[in-house]
Amino acid sequence: MKTAIMQPYFLPYLGYFQLISSVDCFVVYDTIQYTKKGWINRNQMLRNGAAVVFSIPLQKDSDFLDVKDRKVSQVFEPAKLSAQIEGAYNKSPEFKGTMQLIDSILQYPSENLFDFIRYSLQRCCAHIGITTPIKVSSEVEGGASALQGAGRVINICHRTAASTYINPPGGRVLYSASEFHSEGLDLKFLQPRLPAYKQFGDVFVPSLSILDVMMFNSPEKIATELLEACDLTD
Repeated sequence: MKTAIMQPYFLPYLGYFQLISSVDCFVVYDTIQYTKKGWINRNQMLRNGAAVVFSIPLQKDSDFLDVKDRKVSQVFEPAKLSAQIEGAYNKSPEFKGTMQLIDSILQYPSENLFDFIRYSLQRCCAHIGITTPIKVSSEVEGGASALQGAGRVINICHRTAASTYINPPGGRVLYSASEFHSEGLDLKFLQPRLPAYKQFGDVFVPSLSILDVMMFNSPEKIATELLEACDLTD
């Protein structure tokens, strides 16, 4: 059993979905502090040949709240963001199916930021053929956890009956293989390769939201080629 654990991100880049696809259980943190000016509620799309940021605005609140306690702003206009995305991608080869998916996500009737993001992850996974179950950290842990760092990760791995924990390469500076081995767990790292694909122009703009990937690539190509473009290492 392979488990991965990540913060919630809105329409994250391809590597995030490669990680989900590579494991048997994917856990998303909800009891984790919201990061101001991070990527939890925003990402990048392609417009006029350049990367531009789009975001889900949030209600003003304490910067120390967990993600599960943050709310989408009442001034958020899904139709406005949808129009911006449509204007940027209406000539892309997979526009129709992807736009229907994005509209269903933007119209999700919840003001809770975490629920909104979890729904978007589930819908995108279904669209590109990922069947890995997505679980919520507080449900796995039985509530908010006092554990931090590797201890929290190891606890979640045990609770999901994992034998292997898979993490993005940035985790090399955070986790020790020996610490995981002492708990009966293997520690592996997933290195995305993020292959270029045909966009509008001659110069490929990398590391954009999965939105961009889906606009230019069929679900079949994403499932059989792009999700597999990664390497698992010690």
